[in-house]
Formats: sequence, C-alpha cells, structure tokens
Amino acid sequence: MNVTSVSFPYGESIHWFSPQKIDSLPDNQLKDWLLAPGSLTQRLKTHCRHFEVKVLGEHLLSPLEHEFPSHNEPVWIREVLLCLDGTPWVFARTLIPQNILHTQSHHFEGLGTRPLGEVLFTSPDITPGDIEVAQFETCGRLAALATSLNQHVASSLWGRRRYFNLLDSQLIVSEIFLPAAVDYINKNLAAPQ
Repeated sequence: MNVTSVSFPYGESIHWFSPQKIDSLPDNQLKDWLLAPGSLTQRLKTHCRHFEVKVLGEHLLSPLEHEFPSHNEPVWIREVLLCLDGTPWVFARTLIPQNILHTQSHHFEGLGTRPLGEVLFTSPDITPGDIEVAQFETCGRLAALATSLNQHVASSLWGRRRYFNLLDSQLIVSEIFLPAAVDYINKNLAAPQ
C-alpha cells in the first residue's frame, strides 16, 4: 500500500443527493449497501474474519467547499480505510465540529483504530439522519487512492453520506466503496444480507 499521511486529506468536493432524487443509482447489490440504514461497520464484519481500521490521517482542518455549509471554522477531519482480511473495502471521511469533539461521553479525537461506527450506533444520545449518495469519477482523488491500493478503477465509485445529530450539532460521515468491495458485493452476494 502506497498510502501515506503526507497525502492526507484524500476527500474531494462533490455534490451529494437524496437517493430519491438521483436516477443513476447502481442497479445491483451495491445499491442495497448504499441505502442500508444500519451500521456499515457491523455489516462489513459479517463478511470477514479480521476487520481493521487503518487511519490515513486526522486533524483540525477547514472543510472542503460546500462540504459542511453550516460551519465556517475548522472541524476535526478523520479519514480511514475499513479493511476486511487485509483488503481495503471502504474509504471513510468524518467531519466533527469542535463543539462536540470532546463531549463527556465521547472522545472522538482519541478513537485511534477503533471503528467510529461502534460509537455512532451504540450511543443513545447520537441520532442518525438521512442517507445521501454520490458518484465519484474515475479521474478523482478517491480513484487515485484506490489505484494506489492496487485496485483497478474500471467505473465510477459510489459512496454514501450521513449526518448524525449530537447535542444540537451534527457530525458527517461519508463512506465510499472501493473496487474490491464492489467486486465482492456484486459477485458473491446475490441476495441482500
């Protein structure tokens, strides 16, 4: 893997859409994964023997243009790879406003290699919002990341984004499916899990 913290952040500015307002959603098993309401971390764990979070970088940075319209100040940005049996499946990017970065029951800055999904879906004070989707072009930064991971990018990458409500504020989690995940999902999962 040629991924280094020198390249952080990998995220790119893109428009996200409600799944009801986009005509080009994938017509295969990936669509079910994009729109699944539960924890992606939990779902991924059922398809491997060893689940691992590889931190690409995390730092207080300004969000990308249009990425977090309600915030003009820097936010905590965390980018990770979610790996199944050593293979990166998902690139995840999280944006956390400073006012909720160090809440009493959550210390987001100190997650390390712990999956954020474990916190988001087990905390009674965090409420998940609606899912939005986006299609990433084959010439973008995330396609270049996938290529650096020795994954051939033959078509657009798909991702989902979700706002999570906490203490009258919101954090944003984006999850983009890498080619290895898409290949496995479409070839091996004929029926929704």
